[in-house]
Amino acid sequence: MCTPCLQPGTGRRLRPDPRDPHDRALTELVGELSTQSGLFRTRWAAHDVLLHHGGVKQIHHPVVGELTLGYDALELPADTGLTIMAYSAEPATPTRDALDLPASWAATVDRDSGSDSRTHPAPPPRPGAPA
Repeated sequence: MCTPCLQPGTGRRLRPDPRDPHDRALTELVGELSTQSGLFRTRWAAHDVLLHHGGVKQIHHPVVGELTLGYDALELPADTGLTIMAYSAEPATPTRDALDLPASWAATVDRDSGSDSRTHPAPPPRPGAPA
């Protein structure tokens, strides 16, 4: 069971665990969606499920904007069901430049205090905040 699925402080699940096909909450959710949506019912019955172990994703970052990232899924053989997703940007692309921007903030020296921001990083500016 993944941690984000737990209700804070109680250990109770907030949502179904998709890795467990016998999960009662998942079964109830599928039943509810099936009774309310003909499109869901048709797609669920087709069970057209594909595993993607790599590809490209479009992501919108609130500070740097649109990113096009390649990804690879790395399954952990020691723990069935756990996967690490590794994302990367192609060199010399707008996405790479966008990702380098926050990294440059962390590598700058805080001139006011003389401290190295790599050990005391400043938070990124909020969009629309005065400079």
